[in-house]
Formats: sequence, structure tokens, C-alpha cells
Amino acid sequence: MKVDRRYFVRTASGVLALSGTSVFAWESAEPKPRVPTSSRPKNVIVMICDDLGFGDLGCYGSKLKTPNLDRMAARGLRCLHYNAAHPICSASRSALLTGRYAERNGTPPMIAATADTGMNLDERTLGNLFQDSGYRTMAIGKWHLGYRRTEFLPIHRGFDSYFGVPYSVDMHPLPLLRDDVSIDANTDRAMLTPRYTKAAIDFIASSDPRPFFLYLAYSYPHEPPMASPRFKGRSGFGSYGDSVQEIDSSVGEILSALEREDKLSDTLVIFTSDHGPWFQGSPGLLRGRKMTTYEGGFRVPFLAHWPNGLAPGRVSDQWISELDVVPTLTKLCDLKPSPNPLDGIDLSAFLLRDEVPKRDKAMLYFAVGGRDIQCARKGPWKLRVAQEALDRVTYWLPSPELYKVDDDPAESYDIAGSHPDIVADIFQNMEAQMSSFPEPIVKAYAELRQNVAAPGPAAAPARPAKSDR
Repeated sequence: MKVDRRYFVRTASGVLALSGTSVFAWESAEPKPRVPTSSRPKNVIVMICDDLGFGDLGCYGSKLKTPNLDRMAARGLRCLHYNAAHPICSASRSALLTGRYAERNGTPPMIAATADTGMNLDERTLGNLFQDSGYRTMAIGKWHLGYRRTEFLPIHRGFDSYFGVPYSVDMHPLPLLRDDVSIDANTDRAMLTPRYTKAAIDFIASSDPRPFFLYLAYSYPHEPPMASPRFKGRSGFGSYGDSVQEIDSSVGEILSALEREDKLSDTLVIFTSDHGPWFQGSPGLLRGRKMTTYEGGFRVPFLAHWPNGLAPGRVSDQWISELDVVPTLTKLCDLKPSPNPLDGIDLSAFLLRDEVPKRDKAMLYFAVGGRDIQCARKGPWKLRVAQEALDRVTYWLPSPELYKVDDDPAESYDIAGSHPDIVADIFQNMEAQMSSFPEPIVKAYAELRQNVAAPGPAAAPARPAKSDR
């Protein structure tokens, strides 16, 4: 009897899934050496975790077992200097989907479960851009960009269909939605990851011949992290580790599904996080966590896998941003550009040919409150002009601090006194950008400049009033 390859792969992967192992068909054999043959992916999947830290994957130094993501990195691109746009959930997700700071697109830092607000309705999301270009589109998982008003939901923001929860797993109750209808008033949080996985696989297996864009937003490892019974207690690193390993397994299942449908080679898959870890999880050697403007709150994993377009085994220390995803996919997939001015840059030449991206504007770090700027980064240099104190008020520093974060990822050594020219250049660049923001942000900046103090880090005494420089 002649066995069809696709039938064999589908059957084998099903047996493996039932046995509880995390080995999937796509990783069953090492790929042959290859040279990229395409400059445009047919399909795109963007996966984003909730609160996953820079140091939480095996390929970023963790002891957690993440074989599927590690293999994805080995067969594609792993970035060491990818920054989220914001250190908190709603703001970061809006930046990823629009290419614009939340301070421009009107998204609150964190939208409460009872709030009737959301991302500005005149914003164009990645879903809109792909949909307008003839792609079938779907959003799966955590949305958190508006819920109480139907027009804020994904099916009205460029996605043909939606399956997921409207906000974070620590909010109650947590309805499970299909499109704009609640199908479970308070869903079983432990089963979210496998449910998302099944929805993604069903979407990939659709008989619709059109190219597709899938936005998959995992709900974990956000506090309180959970995993399904299949993964509970398996990691040896508590519930946080269990949830990360279940996400890794999900990625393996989805890549295996792409292979079964003969779509793996022509699909660009991006995996990242919305910002750094909260109470649990690892920021690696970086200073700070979620809700801070230190690197631990902003720098997160970024993997890209696309056999027909990306050379395998690339590890890049080029600094790139979440804000770059929209302009990059717009160029790669020949989408009609967003009508709104973008804050990121096109990285398609970097992805395809490893060309060094040219970025003229400093990237800005806004405080978790969503109004006050605290830092600006240009190249390897990060300038801190303001600091949040224990009273949750942001104060303008009497003397700015400068860190070369390529060499000093823990932001331990202020070298502003040795580089006044760099301080002046970044500051001027930041000032020029601030004038382009909406009036409330410009006003908040002017008020911040008048609120001068030198607060110390949490649980530390205040700095001396005068700098030693």
C-alpha cells in the first residue's frame, strides 16, 4: 500500500499529540541547507505572549524546556535587541497592530474590564491592511483593545473572525467570545492555550485558497499563570514554567499544522511578547520588569521563521522595535500603507538581506501611566530624563542619565558626564518628536519639565539634589 506523505505526517503528529509529547512533525528531521528563494511571504502569523520575559526561553538562556521555539530560532532569525513599544498590555498591543505609539492612537495603558474605551476607531490595524489586500484574517486570544462597545472588537478592526477573551486573565469575569458573541460567560482559564491552538489549526486548515494573516495573542504567562492538565506540574518551574512550556508546545503544533497543509515554507511566523515579565519570569540580565522603563520592561524575545525567505540560524544584535512590525509587513506583503503617520521603520531589507536598518528618530519610552516620557534611545545609547518615584509620580531629573545598553544591559553605569554631545543629540531628537504628539501629551511634557526632583529607585533614599557632574 502506498502511503501519502501528508496522510502520514497528519497521522503521526496526531499520535504524538495524544501521547503528551512536545515533538511535532515539523521538527522530526533536520532541514537541508537552503538558500532563501522568495522576497514575499504568502501567509503571515504574528504570535504575541502576555508578560513573557527576555530570559524565559531556552534559546535566550532559560533552563525552561522550549524545544519548539528553540528550533524555530535555529531555523530562522533570533533577535537580541527587540523592544516593545510600551511596558504594559493595552498600549503595547495597540502599537504592534498600528505601528504608532499608544499616545498617538488613543489607547489607555491598560483598559479595565468595565471600561467603555478602546483604541481610536480611526486607527488602521494590521488586520485592516491585510484584509484590504485580499487576505483572510483572524484574531485569536487576548484582545484588550476595547470590549464594552462592539465597534472596538476585532471583527470591526480588520479581522474576519475572532476567538478569544477581551482582556487579561486576572480580570473577572472572563468571557470567551466568538466574533462578538459570548459563548462562555466565565471561561476555564486553564484551557485557554489549547483552545487557542485548536482555533489556529482549524484556521490554517481552511479550504479557502486566499493567503491569510493570523494574529495569535496568548493569554499567558500573565499572572496568575495556568496550564491545562496535560502540562500542569511538568516543567519543574511552577505554574509559570508550565504555562511557558504549553505555549512552546502550541507553537510546535501550529508549525506542524502548517507543514501538513504544505504552507510552512511560504508562511512568515513571528513570535514575541508584549513587554517584560511581571512578578514571575525572567528579564535575563536586564534591569527592571513590566511597568518600568528599564530594559527589563521593554526588551523581549523576537523570533522569525520563514523557510523560503529567511536564512536559517541568524542571530542579530541589531536594535529593532515593535513599532517596526507594521511598516515591515506592509512592505514585505505589498499592502496598501496605513494612512496614519507611523513611528516605526521598514525592516524588510534587514529580514531578507541582513542590511543594517537606518533609524533617524530616537525611540521613546513612556511611563506606565501613558502620558509622561522617561527615556529615549538612539542606537546603543539610552537617555533617561525622568524617573517615577514611590509615590507613582514621574519627576524630571535635574541631570539626565546616559547608558550604553549594548555594553551595560543592566543600566548600572551612568556615563552622561563623559558624552555631553550624545546627551544633547538624543535630547534634541526627543524634543522635536514631542511636539508632534496630541495636545494632551505635549501639555503633560511641559508640566513634567517643571516637576524637577531626583527620586531614587524603589526602597532607596532620594538621590542628592545636585549632580556630581
